[in-house]
Amino acid sequence: MAKRDYYEVLGVGKDASADEIKKAFRKKAIEYHPDKEGGDETKFKEVNEAYEILKDDKKRQRYDQFGHAGVGSSAASDGDPFGGFSGFGGQGQNVNFDFGDLGLGDIFGSFFGGQQRSGRAKRGRDVETDVIISFEQAVFGTEVELNLVMEDACEHCKGKTVEPGHELITCNTCKGSGQVVNVTRTIFGNIQQATVCSTCQGAGKVPEKPCTVCRGRGTQRKNQEVTLKIPAGIDDGATIRLREHGEAMANAPRGDLYVHVRVKAHKHFTREGELIISEESISMIDAALGAEINIETVDGPVRMKIPAGTQSGSDFKLSNHGVPHLRSTTRGAHIVTINVETPQNLTKRQKELLDEFKQSAGKKGFFK
Repeated sequence: MAKRDYYEVLGVGKDASADEIKKAFRKKAIEYHPDKEGGDETKFKEVNEAYEILKDDKKRQRYDQFGHAGVGSSAASDGDPFGGFSGFGGQGQNVNFDFGDLGLGDIFGSFFGGQQRSGRAKRGRDVETDVIISFEQAVFGTEVELNLVMEDACEHCKGKTVEPGHELITCNTCKGSGQVVNVTRTIFGNIQQATVCSTCQGAGKVPEKPCTVCRGRGTQRKNQEVTLKIPAGIDDGATIRLREHGEAMANAPRGDLYVHVRVKAHKHFTREGELIISEESISMIDAALGAEINIETVDGPVRMKIPAGTQSGSDFKLSNHGVPHLRSTTRGAHIVTINVETPQNLTKRQKELLDEFKQSAGKKGFFK
């Protein structure tokens, strides 16, 4: 569904002052806040996104000029002044990816730790690591090799804990139940307490003969190489989960591997969602008469026309030269802000010419 006009979302006109926008936001936010009875989470998020753009003079200017394409599709969502709601916002990306048999899983904006979730089946330990990539690699995607030291299945017993040629047998301590029941006598009667069997660690079975290499553990600590495919458009602070690429455990699935992605800052570009932002300086002569200049983009130099009379601080949009949208093949825009340089150390003759121009322009109203 197409996004609604931000001014329409807040119920203000395009000439609304910053104070009017703030008041409108507070009114709408209170009306739709999800913690309030009758609130609407979808509308609350829409109001919050509109406010995050319109309260920022630079983003508002780009929105007025280019519409939603000028501010990207991932406006910040940290403007909730009321608190108590955590259904959205925060840092990084919150986008799900399914890479099928490649072993890649979800991309998360936050990492919930390597602890086992309640009710989850027994499995290997989760592992987390960091990877640093360049700005361009984040834009176009890349593939990196991770070298990790962690528990892997024993090559001799294939993770079964049993010496080859032998089998797992029923644990004599718990009789295969994986639990031991202890009975304690109290003044209120007998109290039964079930605990995990210390002999089989709850498995219910033990090796007939433990593996002679791993001594029945089923795992060995080894160096492992993991190939990580980083999708185009990933942002700094995102986390990629590789399912069952964590540590191994005897007779159980492997844990997951969480890779935190850090993107190095670029010398010339900054990023806002799917937008790439940069600045270019031109002389006041080129600004007055117009010119064509080379703009550096992530795709290489692009020739851009500067119309006559361009003012310092003007923004120009280069479509499809920004960051790819996750989950699609389309790309955002590259926004170029033009700075007009004022000449210094003028010669006497140059000052005379500018003075003549000033007098001529003043009479004809060239600066209006």
